[in-house]
Amino acid sequence: MRLFLFGYGFTGRALARRLGAEGWSTAATWRDPATRDAIAADGAIPLDLADRDAITEVLGETTALLVTAPPGPQGCPGLNSLVGPLAEAGAFPDWTGYLSTTGVYGDRGGGWVTEDSRLAAQSVEAARRVGAERDWLEVGRGMGLTVALFRLPGIYGPGRSALDRLRAGTARRIAAPGQVFSRIHVDDLAAGLAASIARPRAGAAYNLCDDEPTPNSDVIACAAGLLGVAPPPEVPLSDAALSPAAQRFYAESKRVSNARAKAELGWRPRYPTYREGLAAILEAERAGE
Repeated sequence: MRLFLFGYGFTGRALARRLGAEGWSTAATWRDPATRDAIAADGAIPLDLADRDAITEVLGETTALLVTAPPGPQGCPGLNSLVGPLAEAGAFPDWTGYLSTTGVYGDRGGGWVTEDSRLAAQSVEAARRVGAERDWLEVGRGMGLTVALFRLPGIYGPGRSALDRLRAGTARRIAAPGQVFSRIHVDDLAAGLAASIARPRAGAAYNLCDDEPTPNSDVIACAAGLLGVAPPPEVPLSDAALSPAAQRFYAESKRVSNARAKAELGWRPRYPTYREGLAAILEAERAGE
C-alpha cells in the first residue's frame, strides 16, 4: 500500500508515521533540498515536483493521495500539478484527501458549525480554500476519484504547541471576550485521516477537531501551569498590535462540531481537549530526557 503526499509538512509526516506502522510506504513531493533530505531521512521516497515522469509512475501505484499544500492565487497547487499525471497514469487511488480549514465557515459569533453549515469565508486565504474544495470535488466527480475534504482548526503537537511558545518567550494571552476556537493534536488528525482511508466516501467532508473550543488565553495558562511558570499577562485585543493575519483570526469565533467524523468514521480524539494533549506532549518530552 502506498501513500502519496503532496506537501511534506507536520500533518503529512504524522500520517506517514501512522500508516508506516501498518506496513505502508510513502512518497512525498519536494521543492527544496532540505525537504527532500527530510523525506529521505524518514524513509520515504522523495519526488521532485519537476519530475513529471516520476510523479506519474508513483501515482500509478498509489493507494491513498493526500494534498496538504495551501492554495495560492492560481488555485490548489496539488490539483494543478497532479491532475495531468493522474490521467496519464490511469490512476484511481482508493482515497484522495484534501486538507482545508475551518476558516471556510467564517465568523459565527461563537455558534456551532457542522459540515452542512453555509460557507462564509471572510479572508482571501479562506476563500481560496473554498475554491480549492469545489475544484477537488469537481475533479473527483469528473475523473471518478473518491475525494474527501477535511476542515481543520489549529494543529498542535510535539515541537509546535503552547509549551514551545512559552519556552521561546513568544506566547501571548490575548483577551478577546467571547472569542473561542477549536484545535486538534496532530496525532488525532492523523488518526482521523487514517479512519477515512479505511472508510472512503466520495464527496465527504469532515471537521477534525477536539471536543472543547476554547479561548487562546486558557490554553496558554494551562501550558504555563504544566511548566510551572507564571502565565504571561493578558493583553486586551485592542492593545495587542496584532499582524493582519492574527487580526483576521481573532475576528472570527465559532465552535466546530466533530460529530460527523465520530459517527461515520468511528473516530474519537485521543486528546479530547488541549489539557490532555499538552500533558501528553510534556510527558513524552520528559520521558525522552
